[in-house]
Amino acid sequence: MSFLYETHLHTVFSSACANSKGSEYIRLYKELGYSGIVVTDHFYHGNTAVPRGLPWKEWVKQFCKGYEEAKNEGDKQGFEVFFGWEETFDGCDDYLVYGLDREWLFEHPEAKNWSRGQQYNAVKAAGGCVIQGHPFRQHSYIHRIVLSTGCVDAVEVANATNFEQSYDALAMRYAQKLRLSYTAGSDTHDARQVHQDGVFGIYIKKKMKTIGDLVNEICNNNIAGIKISDGRCDYFGDERVELPVVIRDKNDHIINKNWKEFI
Repeated sequence: MSFLYETHLHTVFSSACANSKGSEYIRLYKELGYSGIVVTDHFYHGNTAVPRGLPWKEWVKQFCKGYEEAKNEGDKQGFEVFFGWEETFDGCDDYLVYGLDREWLFEHPEAKNWSRGQQYNAVKAAGGCVIQGHPFRQHSYIHRIVLSTGCVDAVEVANATNFEQSYDALAMRYAQKLRLSYTAGSDTHDARQVHQDGVFGIYIKKKMKTIGDLVNEICNNNIAGIKISDGRCDYFGDERVELPVVIRDKNDHIINKNWKEFI
């Protein structure tokens, strides 16, 4: 027996690009057999819906509203809702952060000024984990691909909103090269996306009671499997990467390596 979890989801209260309230997702995911979701709204340097001019604690309170609204509905329906976020660096590379909470954020206003390395070290020190989201995505708003090899615990190898199958195939090879745990997520922004073919997720052999449980399974490479479209990560073909690729080490320094040779 295994349990299915959504790892990447946005709400209208906290992500400027989302269209649905967290509460709208609960029944839909339950009907598809999911055991829980992680709300990962866009954080301070991402496409946040919360004004950055607010004092830090007020910003955090506003940011957490999307999760809290979803959690309230999840509690009513007996469905697990966990807290995380998605931070962006230089408008290019994105990271899902799990394992911390609102009270921790209150005490760490420096989070809005972190480098990739500082983010990773602080999150790990607090018992959390960092997952690089859709690392090979190419889009008009992205000007380079960053492979953060030393500042992540896992790689999102399949993202339901990637419009090129090769992005996921390359991400899978990247995760395998690093021998890291891998996840799949829907990157859900709209409840209309939640149907059998529109959502991804991860399978875990035991039920998660806290976000800390999920962190432990990811960091110990205990993911039992991923829910994705058939063949999503197995593509071999015209894998064009038209953006510059930067590879960074555990100190967040650039490594001068050819990415094709690297993965």
